Amino acid sequence: MFNLSKRILKTNSLFYISAIILGLSLNPKSFSSTKKTKLDDSLIINESKSFITKAIEKSGSSVVTIDTQRLIKSKKLSRNSNILIDPYFERFFGLTIPYESRERIEQGQGSGVIIDNGIVLTNAHVVNQSEKLIVGLKDGRKFSGKVIGQDMLTDLAVIELKGKGPWPKARLGNSDEIKVGDWAIAVGNPYGLENTVTLGIISNLNRNVSQLGIYDKKINLIQTDAAINPGNSGGPLLNSRGEVIGINTLIRSGPGAGLSFAIPINKVKRIVNQLLVNGKVIHPMIGISLINETSVNNNNLKVKVGYVVPKSPADKSGILENDIILKVEKEYIYKSSDVVDAINKNGVNKFANILIERNNRLLNIKVKPIDIRDLSKNK
Repeated sequence: MFNLSKRILKTNSLFYISAIILGLSLNPKSFSSTKKTKLDDSLIINESKSFITKAIEKSGSSVVTIDTQRLIKSKKLSRNSNILIDPYFERFFGLTIPYESRERIEQGQGSGVIIDNGIVLTNAHVVNQSEKLIVGLKDGRKFSGKVIGQDMLTDLAVIELKGKGPWPKARLGNSDEIKVGDWAIAVGNPYGLENTVTLGIISNLNRNVSQLGIYDKKINLIQTDAAINPGNSGGPLLNSRGEVIGINTLIRSGPGAGLSFAIPINKVKRIVNQLLVNGKVIHPMIGISLINETSVNNNNLKVKVGYVVPKSPADKSGILENDIILKVEKEYIYKSSDVVDAINKNGVNKFANILIERNNRLLNIKVKPIDIRDLSKNK
């Protein structure tokens, strides 16, 4: 009996000890409370910050508001004039109507981004013909600005701030690395609402502006569905790392809207370098319009000359309408933008070898591109 009781006691003791050990192992309080608190806090912090927040923290402070003023001069009939004459009659009879000039100040607003010490990048249409510029930073500081270079063909302008830093600067990315489907973050000041952020994806990488019905610009654009509204022009388009991959420039609204466009930052870098050094940008041109044409027989894309500007370098070199461009220097041509890129790469006042097909014959023609501003001087 005693032996049995002793055996039961030993078994019960073993059971209690096991239960205590098991309870300790399952009890969360058995962990160090300090370490657990730190772990929980770090998890909360990491979960509370999205990649969008982190991206804006890196470049958001470099986004600025640009307020512009331009003087608009308009003419109206003099109050002393008691007659209204149709312009056709005026020209026919050689009459002169007394006019008086009215002046008014037009105010505008856009966005920009600081890319270097006191250097702001924006769109040319934001600052074009402006007589006064006020640039506002996110921290509340305001500075006068001066346009030191602009290029209407690419819609880019560079402003120098009049004042002392320190200046928040955006990190410039590499637009050649982005792909369709990548995140796109648009930052700007639409309708004067400072530091507005919208999110979308990259929809297209090389959208030709002629497809948008714009023929006075020379640029291929990044297309995104991130909302860009009036006042966003000149602001940055960021990637998920907070690097600038484009400069917002155009929107298309209407049924099925949601089309926004930005100038690729690698193109911007080349333009800005020329603006900073020369105050202007050289655009090599040979004086032709191009048509992308698909062959019905083999489904191959051909680049055909649609029009030749009279007395242009192309006209003087013998290029004709309907010629098929196969090669420019060492670059094979698959689409019209390839011709533009090859001519830009060649530069001005230097002959470019162009291989064309005409009536099933191959011809090699030498053309010397000129700056687009000099095209009218050749007429």
